[in-house]
Amino acid sequence: MATGAVNVVRGSRSSVEELLQIYSHSESVALVVDNPEFFNRISKKFSTKVSPRFVILLWGEKSSLVMEGIRSPVYSYTEIINFRREKLRNPLGSDDDGKYEYEFINPDDTAAIMYTSGTTGNPKGVMLTHRNLLHQINNLFEIVPAEPGDRFLSMLPSWHAYERSCEYFIFTHGVEQMYTSIRYLKDDLKRYQPHYLISVPLVYETLYSGIQKQISTSSAARKFVALTLIKISLAYMEMRRIYEGVCLTKNQNPPPYLISLVDWLIARVAAAILWPLHMLAKRFVYRKILSSIGISKAGISGGGSLPMHVDKFFEAVGVNVQNGYGLTETSPVISARRLSCNVLGSVGHPIQDTEFKVVDSETNNVLPPGSKGIVKVRGPQVMKGYYKNPLATKQVLDEDGWFDTGDMGWIAPHHLIGRSCSCGGVIVLEGRAKDTIVLSTGENVEPLEIEEAALRSSLIQQIVVIGQDQRRIGAIIVPNKEEADIAPKNNNSDTDPGASELISKEKLTSMVYEELRKWTSECSYQVGPVLIVDEPFTIDNGLMTPTMKIRRDKVVKKYKDEIAKLYK
Repeated sequence: MATGAVNVVRGSRSSVEELLQIYSHSESVALVVDNPEFFNRISKKFSTKVSPRFVILLWGEKSSLVMEGIRSPVYSYTEIINFRREKLRNPLGSDDDGKYEYEFINPDDTAAIMYTSGTTGNPKGVMLTHRNLLHQINNLFEIVPAEPGDRFLSMLPSWHAYERSCEYFIFTHGVEQMYTSIRYLKDDLKRYQPHYLISVPLVYETLYSGIQKQISTSSAARKFVALTLIKISLAYMEMRRIYEGVCLTKNQNPPPYLISLVDWLIARVAAAILWPLHMLAKRFVYRKILSSIGISKAGISGGGSLPMHVDKFFEAVGVNVQNGYGLTETSPVISARRLSCNVLGSVGHPIQDTEFKVVDSETNNVLPPGSKGIVKVRGPQVMKGYYKNPLATKQVLDEDGWFDTGDMGWIAPHHLIGRSCSCGGVIVLEGRAKDTIVLSTGENVEPLEIEEAALRSSLIQQIVVIGQDQRRIGAIIVPNKEEADIAPKNNNSDTDPGASELISKEKLTSMVYEELRKWTSECSYQVGPVLIVDEPFTIDNGLMTPTMKIRRDKVVKKYKDEIAKLYK
């Protein structure tokens, strides 16, 4: 990047076909790979299609490479570093005149091409400029006031837009960075006690589930006390939001003064009664939770929707979670919650020099605060366009620089976010426009509301709401096998080997329906037919993106026949 070269990044867990497509489409001239095993996996197919000018191997021995069909020179990372050192030691002894020639890099030159994760089709090459990335470096401090010596723990792929910009930012502030994975997250949080955790909502959901499981497996007395105190703290926080004037509902008109005053007084009194018990919980219950989580300043969440029940839980126990919003096309951060105005359920305020507007999906007219529509954004971090795809660029980026995010949302009016937030209305998201399910009755259903509610059940591990062109909403559900007792227990299984399994499946389905009724009762639509599947949605089986977002289209395609039978 410092020489003006453009890098095209992708994770090594991607399929060979996808990597080859990206290499060819981006007109790349060389390969940088992380280890010999990965190179050997892709070399055979690459050798028949492309001829890299050179290959750089970051780790491992060059002797382990299988170079069949590839005649490109290979350099280790150590050799690359030594080239530079040799040049500095003996500049006049080289073949040239010993001088380096640098071309001026324009801020609007492309710095990187980052291919979208492809949740709805083939990935598109997002051209991010030096100006785009520098905007992130220069403006993320107002969200994360990091100091030299702070420790950050991260588990996102280092090539992903969210992780990449965060790394550029924190390294400019002298911050120490640690990397972990889902497998080691719990241990590393305890070991490193990071000041900040940078991750996606799934990680916070995992932490929440772990805490709930730990409580549920404790003694009956401890479990009762812990759950009771947590409910009290949740109620206390709710009362605080009311008397502080923070109430995220799409209501443009403030309530009458008298009603508002009565609500304020009731909330004040209730909060005063609950406060001593909340402080008791902080001292005897939440202290242990905070010690195990380790996050001393804040958790930064982005790259997906943060479920409200998870958001409220961490607020109640004293963990600051700052929810943010962005896309690969916006480098990626365009808004985030500040600690001084951490409005739950929102993605916070726009960051510096960034504008938002909400428009009607049909007329494109700008809607007033509180009205739901398509969210558009404009700012220095918005991409240059899609590489070699002017048509796709024109569909999302207009002549005035407004980028269509494809997300549904609304801007909260000032009176809904309280007196403590004097910097304007916050942005609230309500799902992807493309995810909207249209029933055969003509009704539009936002699946996110139902999915978030259902995931509050410890029995439901993953869920995808379905029902396009059908009369009713349905769902594909991966159950949590640790929570569901689905082992065969029928004593007559010797006479009918399949009977116990059949009963077990029926019992599980009944349990799932019961949980759905319990948790989604307040949703706009209720779930009808349910398909229970054993195989989780993962990155390895192609049903999740590298940032752990479920690929809806892939899941629906995989279970196409089962879905058809479900609606017969």
